[in-house]
Amino acid sequence: MNKYEAIYNLYDRKAEIELGGGIDRIAKQHERGKFTARERIDMLLDEGSFVELYSFVQHRCTEFGMADQDGACDGVVTGYGKINGRTVFVFSQDFTVFGGALGEMHAKKISQLMDLAVQNKAPIIGLNDSGGARIQEGVLSLDGYGHVFYRNTIYSGVVPQISVIMGPCAGGAVYSPAITDFVIMVKESSQMFITGPKVIESVTGEIISAEELGGAKVHNEVSGNAHFQANNEQEALDLVRDLLSYLPQHWEESLPLSEENQKDCSELLNHIPEESNRPYDVKKIIGDLVDDESFLEVQEHFAKNLVVGFARLNGKVVGLVCNQPKVMAGGLDLHSSDKGARFIRFCDSFNIPLITFVDVTGFFPGVKQEHGGIIRHGAKLLYAYSEATVPKITVITRKAYGGAYVALNSKSIGADMVFAWPNAEIAVMGGAGAVNILYGKDIEKSENPNQLREEWIQTYTDTFLNPYVAASYGLVDDIIDPVETREKLIQALDLLKNKSEHRPMKKHGNIPL
Repeated sequence: MNKYEAIYNLYDRKAEIELGGGIDRIAKQHERGKFTARERIDMLLDEGSFVELYSFVQHRCTEFGMADQDGACDGVVTGYGKINGRTVFVFSQDFTVFGGALGEMHAKKISQLMDLAVQNKAPIIGLNDSGGARIQEGVLSLDGYGHVFYRNTIYSGVVPQISVIMGPCAGGAVYSPAITDFVIMVKESSQMFITGPKVIESVTGEIISAEELGGAKVHNEVSGNAHFQANNEQEALDLVRDLLSYLPQHWEESLPLSEENQKDCSELLNHIPEESNRPYDVKKIIGDLVDDESFLEVQEHFAKNLVVGFARLNGKVVGLVCNQPKVMAGGLDLHSSDKGARFIRFCDSFNIPLITFVDVTGFFPGVKQEHGGIIRHGAKLLYAYSEATVPKITVITRKAYGGAYVALNSKSIGADMVFAWPNAEIAVMGGAGAVNILYGKDIEKSENPNQLREEWIQTYTDTFLNPYVAASYGLVDDIIDPVETREKLIQALDLLKNKSEHRPMKKHGNIPL
């Protein structure tokens, strides 16, 4: 073969590889409303920026008829490119080749790509569309998953890892996305589950569809296993691009900056009710305070009593953790504690300052909560805040009661700055509950119990339910006019930009999982 024939042969091979499982299987993929592995990469990355790696890798299996099947790229397209001019590494499972099933060499490609990403300090994006482990390869498939899981774990907190579920993701395959930082699912075309509907029916007798068992709606609203849901694949990939705009390339890099943003916050007061027990939407408060259209909510549909997400303040990226008074009066429960703790630990991993808006009546009461482990789950939130060394700022907008006040970034667990609005109520509990405990028996014995109860409630309210007592002990740094909040936060972020905090040397802590 002369040199020209060799070159022609190269291009023929590449053309064959780029067809994946062939024209017919590509057509079937499109009929399902899904794009191919390569089309997804083109939709995700900046135009013309993709550089493919390991495209000639083939499986080594000879059992069960595999000796006669080549399988382009062994069912996964791998390489690197750019998103908004910044380098990312991406793998995209090809459902048209062996149903995207993972085998030995498939896993090796992903593992090598992840190693290369960390060596070059850039995010890892996985586009998942796979039938699971390649059964024909037996234990080698399982070993392959182990290599991927191991890297997901040891590279956690080193570079951002994002998983996009764009088809089935079953069995052991689900654990890789579960370890990554963010999971994005597509409505009605992506599923995650350990055991599928048929196995569940045969073992337990329960009959359920794949979508009802592990679809995007379930994992975004019920299980909390996913962080975002998209209406279609293009929207899912756009979400990846948007999310990365808030994140550094790696844990040592400075956060991306946007242009400084001037804003009038005078309308803020219109969203704050006069009555202390009247609900309001904290998202309106967020919208008034952060840069216009900069709030990206994370896990919007899960544990709605706590709102978390990324935003920009005068062009600087921050992470927000906010009680939502319109859901469960903003009280903390099992799921919201997990949601908050996970988000806080991500922000701390990548040096994203944390701002907490507190309006909390406490940890939600009830037998279900107690038996479900609210002590352990609530401790995760407390642990995450205490462990975090990034700049931590708290704004107490209204109620801050009991242990929930302490857990939500109070001074005692490491807040750098605590601001309170003038109507803030910082106390062990509300007036009625406190008076019942302190004077319940005396009130019952009195001639006019209702009047006495109201008098004691008023006394307790005047004495404790204001921010000035906490401020007098240095637990609140400043009491501010709500319309000054944005300015105060910007000033505090500027003050804390060079914060350095060292902790006792240890291998690692033991978070109450």
